[in-house]
Amino acid sequence: MSEGTDKGMNKKTAAVAVPVIPMAVMLAIGCWGLDRDGIWRDEAATFQVARRTVPQIWRLLHEVDAVHGLYYLLMRPVLAVHPGEVLLRLPSVLAATATAGLVAALGTRLASPRVGLWAGLLYAVTPMVGHYAQEGRSYALVAAGATGATLLLVRALAGRSWMPYGVVLAVTCLLHEFAVLLLLAHAVTLALTRVPRRMWTRWLCAAGAVMLTLLPLALLSHAQSAQVAWLRPPGQGSVDRLVRQFAGPTGEVLAPCLILMYVALRRPWPTRPGAEPPLAAVALPLLLVPPAILMTVSQWSPLYDDRYVLYALAGAPLLVAAGADRIARAVPSLPRATVTVAGALAVALVCAHQLPLLRQDRTMAHRGGANLATASALASRELRPGDPVLFLPSLGRRSALAYPKGFRGIRDVALAKSARTSGTLYGIEVGPAALRRQLARLNQVWLVAEPYALSPTWHPETQTDRLKRAVVQEQFTPTREFRGSGVTLRLYKRAPFRGAGNCATSPHGAAPTRQPLTR
Repeated sequence: MSEGTDKGMNKKTAAVAVPVIPMAVMLAIGCWGLDRDGIWRDEAATFQVARRTVPQIWRLLHEVDAVHGLYYLLMRPVLAVHPGEVLLRLPSVLAATATAGLVAALGTRLASPRVGLWAGLLYAVTPMVGHYAQEGRSYALVAAGATGATLLLVRALAGRSWMPYGVVLAVTCLLHEFAVLLLLAHAVTLALTRVPRRMWTRWLCAAGAVMLTLLPLALLSHAQSAQVAWLRPPGQGSVDRLVRQFAGPTGEVLAPCLILMYVALRRPWPTRPGAEPPLAAVALPLLLVPPAILMTVSQWSPLYDDRYVLYALAGAPLLVAAGADRIARAVPSLPRATVTVAGALAVALVCAHQLPLLRQDRTMAHRGGANLATASALASRELRPGDPVLFLPSLGRRSALAYPKGFRGIRDVALAKSARTSGTLYGIEVGPAALRRQLARLNQVWLVAEPYALSPTWHPETQTDRLKRAVVQEQFTPTREFRGSGVTLRLYKRAPFRGAGNCATSPHGAAPTRQPLTR
């Protein structure tokens, strides 16, 4: 940029030109290592549900995963082109790329092109952003919608139509209902800016339309709240982790970013009614309100997870860039072009410092721990058509649903009705009595188990899963075992007789010491 960038560049031209560089950087980071030769369990849900017919998806949403319904429907035509891991994640990459550009556009409009450039670049190199940019789930799309809605709010306050704001925010909330907390952040922005009463009236109309649109989904998802029963009330550790994810995962990055945010917040805010919102009045509520409210509510009804408030991260780079700009303006003798380039180089140094984290994040070991492709590869190598198989627990069937090739032709002993025809994620299993009768006819059975399912401290939730473990331990002997990333494949053969020292397994499900497993 030339020295006269901040003075002479037209705001409209800057809003188009400045976001290009952050978008290019985000696109490069998002595409780097996109194909990891495997998907993890949450991505597997997207992968198998989005390949169903629309009526099958609609039926599923009435039973489970309603909160992700719109995302599944949007992903259906994408995966229809080619059902692969790259296309599964590509919409998230593009959404993160758009968000980087929107952050830059917000910074440009509310402060200057230089602030917009720095903020967009900071957003693009943040490891948390890169993580969800490469995940086949809705969170990157929600972040794009929330940032876009925030920019449309600023435009509406400047006299533009409120309809685009309401439409974008409604769609964003339908992608994930916790995006509705953005309305409260925007209400704080309006209060800090002291907008006139007519603006409050128009905003309330838009907010009401969003709430009415979201109401059916909220009622349905509330009935499915058992899906998030695994969540726990967030504590100080959750706050500390979120601060590091938003502002910098290492002390070398975190401390300067927090200082620059403090500098940005010390800048005087305009107080005259009707003024365009200052950057801090937009970025600070966006950054703090959604996480704070969700964490507070979760003390009584646990709903909080870091990814649910990913969209709030956009406020952090805006404040950091504004703080850096204020310091730069305090030294007017510095050439503006030099300062702009120096700021971009500083972001490049931050990116280089965080490069090991970005590289590490592109391995399956840092993606939920389980690579479902591994289970399919093991099954393809060891199983033969007609082999009886038990999945423990039943959700372990997701590996066969995501990668059916490795399990082709096997006999799923416990399955009564497939996932597609039953309108469920993993199918419906037979009852304990029917399963016991089927196992009584078998001389051997393969067990595809999640690692925790083989632990003596694990307590199965369903009677069928409890029976699976009990019968194989009591009536079968493990003879072969193969382990992959997040999966254990074990062959059980019926014991010729029962005896405490011969064929009975230990309480841990291990084979007798005189009959070691082969791997």
